[in-house]
Amino acid sequence: MKKLSILIPTYNEEKTILLVLEKIKNVELDGLEKEVIIIDDYSEDNTEKVIKEYQSKNQNFSIIYFKQDKNKGKGAALHKGIKQATGDFLIIQDADLEYNPNEYNILLEPILEGVADVVYGTRFMGNKPHRVLFFWHSIGNKFLTFLSNIVTNLNLTDMETCYKAFKIEIIKSVLLKEKRFGFEPEVTAKIARIPNIKIYEVGISYYGRTYQEGKKINWKDGFRALYCIFKYGFLKMK
Repeated sequence: MKKLSILIPTYNEEKTILLVLEKIKNVELDGLEKEVIIIDDYSEDNTEKVIKEYQSKNQNFSIIYFKQDKNKGKGAALHKGIKQATGDFLIIQDADLEYNPNEYNILLEPILEGVADVVYGTRFMGNKPHRVLFFWHSIGNKFLTFLSNIVTNLNLTDMETCYKAFKIEIIKSVLLKEKRFGFEPEVTAKIARIPNIKIYEVGISYYGRTYQEGKKINWKDGFRALYCIFKYGFLKMK
């Protein structure tokens, strides 16, 4: 049986991580077993305790847990998770509840059908539920996607989405450097340069959070994304 590696970078998500794990546990995949890899980015709340208690109560559910030796950022957590993944396919899952694990099969369908190597789950396409939140965030996301598309010659609608699915050999072949939220424009620029790569988009739901509810990305990350688009897209730096 083939395997799906699910990477969960987490930082101070004691309130939501159990709900995410329960959703993942209950997802029925089409002929795939699940490998869940949690990379705790040195959480300062009870995230570690909550996860370990869940592990002890659900020993038949494969969860691999790592804790960084200091807070390094989402990108750094993903670098570690990608190295540890042993599946045939890989999906990135945030530890909050903004994205719904019940949609894994939607993301995986183009890959399993043999037409895609990478699939982006777009929040701006289709008729899935989408929480109404920040106007300027949506403008920023679309602007960054637009600039990314200019330098990659892709026609993505949501470069900044968390939900990305990869054939494992594709993502493991990419040298990644960005340690924070620059992961998104960097990985997009670098996979776009892979010869004959097949990239698809599918519509997904989005249950966004406010900052009071724990949202972490901020305006500084937007400027870093601009820098990464220029560095890895326009300059094509490795």
